[in-house]
Amino acid sequence: QVQLVESGGGLVQAGGSLRLSCAASGRTFSSNTMGWFRQAPGKEREFVAAIWSGGNTYYADSVKGRFTISGDNAKKTVYLQMNSLKPEDTAVYYCARRDYYSSAYYLSSNYDYWGQGTQVTVSS
Repeated sequence: QVQLVESGGGLVQAGGSLRLSCAASGRTFSSNTMGWFRQAPGKEREFVAAIWSGGNTYYADSVKGRFTISGDNAKKTVYLQMNSLKPEDTAVYYCARRDYYSSAYYLSSNYDYWGQGTQVTVSS
């Protein structure tokens, strides 16, 4: 079993920055894909960014150029640096993980483990 714990959410003004962290523990596998998803009230969960343990990164068009995903394999931690935040980025952000690479990294159903979520609120 794998446990994921997110941290770093909060309240920020539009144009500001936040950095989310997601630490994995338990029976982790060195080859993995970790992703960030978000869910705003009344909306479906949507893909934000993903990173494969081999280094490839992927982003939703809505965050490309503003968000950066990175990972520290030794610490089993993935980060999401969010810059130039907009009110429409307000959501609960979830970290997810699966063993091995998946070309369908943007599908929440492809992930086996999820964190509890962290709230990000961007005020206008």
